[in-house]
Amino acid sequence: MTKPNVKAHFATRSGFGINAFTDKELEAIHFATLQVLKNTGIKIESEKALDIFHAAGARVERHGDHGIVKIPNYIVEDCIRWTPRNGCFYGRRPEDDYITNGTRVSFSAGFGEHVNIIDIDTQKIRPTVKADVADITRIQDYLDVISVVERAACSGDKYPDTQPLHNYEAMVNNTSKHCFLGFGGGRNAKKIIEIAEIAGGGVKNFQNRPIVTAFVCPTSPLTLVRDCCETIMESATNGAGIAAISMSLSGASSPATLGGVVVQHNAEVLSALILAQLTRKGTPFTYCGCSTIMDMQLGTSPVGVPENALLTVATVKMAQYYQLPSWVGGGGSDSKLPDAQQAYDFSLTAMPAALAGANVIYGIGAIESILTFDYAAMITDAEQAERILRVVGGIEINDESMVLDVIHEVGPGGEFLSHEHTYRHMKQMSQAKLFDRRTRESWLEAAGGKDLSQRAYEEAKRIMTTHKPMALPDGAGEAIKDLIKEYEAELKAEKSSN
Repeated sequence: MTKPNVKAHFATRSGFGINAFTDKELEAIHFATLQVLKNTGIKIESEKALDIFHAAGARVERHGDHGIVKIPNYIVEDCIRWTPRNGCFYGRRPEDDYITNGTRVSFSAGFGEHVNIIDIDTQKIRPTVKADVADITRIQDYLDVISVVERAACSGDKYPDTQPLHNYEAMVNNTSKHCFLGFGGGRNAKKIIEIAEIAGGGVKNFQNRPIVTAFVCPTSPLTLVRDCCETIMESATNGAGIAAISMSLSGASSPATLGGVVVQHNAEVLSALILAQLTRKGTPFTYCGCSTIMDMQLGTSPVGVPENALLTVATVKMAQYYQLPSWVGGGGSDSKLPDAQQAYDFSLTAMPAALAGANVIYGIGAIESILTFDYAAMITDAEQAERILRVVGGIEINDESMVLDVIHEVGPGGEFLSHEHTYRHMKQMSQAKLFDRRTRESWLEAAGGKDLSQRAYEEAKRIMTTHKPMALPDGAGEAIKDLIKEYEAELKAEKSSN
């Protein structure tokens, strides 16, 4: 009897994805953006930035404390070309580096600087403090699904003018992964980069492997305020990367039609990119966005809505059009608790972003329209993120995965449970952590009938208590504390003398 052919002689694995725009539509968005930048212009609130644009050949119309910059097409195209393709976000050790590599997908916690938090012990809402920044960061350091760390809380108990420095100190002490945070202006940017140099082993090491990226927020519509400009210029000059994240509200600070939002958003992000490249060619740049709608009935800015998912996908596709790394808001919820709505909101916006190929999706743990952070939501979101990545990874189709030989060997009416092939591959199947797959009896015995949120709070507390991040270099911790103390004293003295 002739043995049947056990190979299909075919192999592919492209993963699952989502189609959003045709090439012609992407080009149309780009050309519309060029018209906005050239004919409408960008409001710039920094004299130094205006000089930089003017020196490059842009037309600058000065109006007292600001200027309108109209940017010719060739400057836009040149600056896009000067920007590094894809991205490498360096950790304090090489094993923590995150290479975006096109459509590689990962996650981060928070949805910006949350000002409130659900206390992990009392489950009552309260303002965030520096210790919260440290605790959330430590959990991010532990979770494999998180590749880069976002500042997910505010050091609200510290001197307001230096809160960004306190945020970064808390972060860099609790993770060796690459950190993203708002620097809060040029002077702060310079000091945060000094902290990164201390934490990363010196100025030379930082220049080769910058371990922090500055978030800047263009203000809709079409404005770069002073602090935004100063952060871009100082960070670019000193070797830090820039991540520009527009947060427009459709119907309020941007058009009511989503196509218009996409064009305006693109113009705002590219204006930040252009200033970064005109300051220093080759500055690493991440294309970001978390735009949503204004709820006209409630006067709120919800994030767990279809429009946020759609605009997130659009942001990813524009980043891919320019071959830039992408960072998008996806997974935030409008619920006030880690409940069913929170879970629905997370999946509604995180899944499309992942299918689009977003390099970083942030929003893990974000509730109450991103005002509040919750630990239970953080833990359950992280597990859902792992499941999403498993789906996006797709199904491998090749001779090894189709196993015609095994199917033939087992044959009609057989079973695969005891086959050696199953034993070799069973660890590739998804595994539950907190999400429960047991029988009711086993669940009652093992979990005592506790719901998912309660078990998630307990897991967060366990990680915070037991996980030990990579330590800073000897003496770095004290040097960072001294730097912040001296800088605070300098700012306070200046304020008191004015």
